[in-house]
Amino acid sequence: MKNESLQSMKRLKLSGMASAYEATLTLPINQHPPAHEMIATLVDAEVQYRAQRKMELFLHTSKMRYRATLADVQCSGERNLQSDTLASLADGAYIARAENILITGATGCGKSFLACALGHQACATGYRTLYFNLNRLSEQIAIAKTDGTLIKWLNLLKKAQLIILDDFGLQPVTQPVKLILLQILEDRYEEGATIICSQLPMAKWYEYLDEPTLADAILDRIIPRAHRIELKGKSRRKNLNQLP
Repeated sequence: MKNESLQSMKRLKLSGMASAYEATLTLPINQHPPAHEMIATLVDAEVQYRAQRKMELFLHTSKMRYRATLADVQCSGERNLQSDTLASLADGAYIARAENILITGATGCGKSFLACALGHQACATGYRTLYFNLNRLSEQIAIAKTDGTLIKWLNLLKKAQLIILDDFGLQPVTQPVKLILLQILEDRYEEGATIICSQLPMAKWYEYLDEPTLADAILDRIIPRAHRIELKGKSRRKNLNQLP
């Protein structure tokens, strides 16, 4: 009966439950939990297994630049980043509220790392996340327009509860890319969250977009519902070729 139950769990793809049950079967009979405890243990094991698989899938498909967690992020007054700021974002409530995060600071100060740590946390709490730097986004737009899959690709982005847009303002973007960016942000307005990382101070974003009408429309969908993090301090990148 025990072996039949184990095989039934596997056929039903209850992998977490099957693993927990199999582990229980290795124990002496007198150490087996009562039936009600057994059921609770197996159900909890299945829930945890599925949550772990979901997180792993989301992390894989997110294509994030760094494998970072919030525990890896160093908070200090020097960096202008406090631990309570991260704590307030850790539960992902800003995603549920469709609020954005705007991270600015000089090159190498850890903007992308922080964004990826927030992205990892989002995946861990069950939010589908996608990462792009602006160049990669421009390439994806060009490919999708060429092969006729632009609408399908935009719908895919719309389904992501969090999008990370890195290197905003690093290089000029064409008008077609600005128009698609506006469409992405319009689709996400009050529906999904966006994290934007930029070396440019926010005061220069309007000038960077360089078209008053588009700049107004894009920024109006980014800034009003946003948490702002301005990182400070020296570059945190290490030159691996530098001798000690």
